[in-house]
Amino acid sequence: MSFTPAERFKNIRKSVIRRLYESAPPGSINMGLGEPDFETPEVVRRAAIRAIEEEKNGYTSNAGIAALRESIARYHNEGLAAPLTADSVCVTNGSAEALFAVVMTLAGPGDEMLLPDPGYLAYPALAAIAGVEVSRYRLPAARGFAFDRDSFRASLTDKTKLVFVLSPSNPTGRVIEPGDLRFIARCLADTNAYAVSDEIYRELYFDRRPASIAEFYDRTIIISGLSKMMSMTGWRLGWAVGPEDVIRQVTVMHQYISTCASAISQKAALAAFTNEGRDATAAMRDELRHRRDRMAQALSRDLGLPYVAGEGAFYVMLDVSRFGPSEEVALALLDERVITVPGSAFGSEGEGYLRLSFSIDPALIEEGIRRIAAWVRGSGSAG
Repeated sequence: MSFTPAERFKNIRKSVIRRLYESAPPGSINMGLGEPDFETPEVVRRAAIRAIEEEKNGYTSNAGIAALRESIARYHNEGLAAPLTADSVCVTNGSAEALFAVVMTLAGPGDEMLLPDPGYLAYPALAAIAGVEVSRYRLPAARGFAFDRDSFRASLTDKTKLVFVLSPSNPTGRVIEPGDLRFIARCLADTNAYAVSDEIYRELYFDRRPASIAEFYDRTIIISGLSKMMSMTGWRLGWAVGPEDVIRQVTVMHQYISTCASAISQKAALAAFTNEGRDATAAMRDELRHRRDRMAQALSRDLGLPYVAGEGAFYVMLDVSRFGPSEEVALALLDERVITVPGSAFGSEGEGYLRLSFSIDPALIEEGIRRIAAWVRGSGSAG
């Protein structure tokens, strides 16, 4: 008898990012996976070694080590009218678990999640698992993926329970300006909706630090972690921050998902909030700015195709619409040994684009763009 998964899982499959990565031939340049290529800062590694060699590392409290929760609360307090406390924080196994726990705690059948288009590809999968309907507000490609107030207002309904705000964006790197965040807050003021502010890329910016919707709307749950800003993807250290009554219930959900985050990762994470840790993040920002400039130069010199480079994160959206559907282009580029991500994976507004990551060595950026240019020449510059 063949295996049949539970009904909630029937339309869920491995992400296109992972499928392309696993199909890539040896020697491929990975311009697709959303992961910093920096070493985890030494200050964090030293703290982990101390914890392993000098301390017991059993279960922590479900919500996480108190000192770490206090540090996270202080980190997010800037600009907030009502200060957060340790009880406003649940530490999780990466921000992915925080997202899962928040969705499962707050939304279910009969509710709607309002998602950005384009937006992080895990959001609709979480909605499907939770039995939640999805609606989208457009970040139009025709406007460089900028926030669209009319689309946002029109997309809200009486069923909207969770509104996802992703700034800087994955996949576009675009930042939502404070005036637009205030607009979102005004739209939500008379609703029962919670804003879910995905801030995993917030510390990776190139001009000024992005604002948070939490500064303008009290019913906000912040999702963040150290994967991007401290290059700690494999350490699985994230968190959910928000109103204490909500976080208490999120913590119960977290208990039954994974009990607690790794004690070693939590103890090491304390170092991220020291001056040395913050300096390490600033150094990553400077290097990513340099790499963004290298990619922009290579795109202009070797390709001449339109692209959108955002104000944060480490992505560029390359317009390949003249060559056909974005997934077909991404598959074709595997023959050139370049891994990219089709914009269609992130929503209808991403169709016609490829997401390229510049969080790789500058020499690989240059070679990756050369390989894409070779494919473009071989395709006869269709259209």
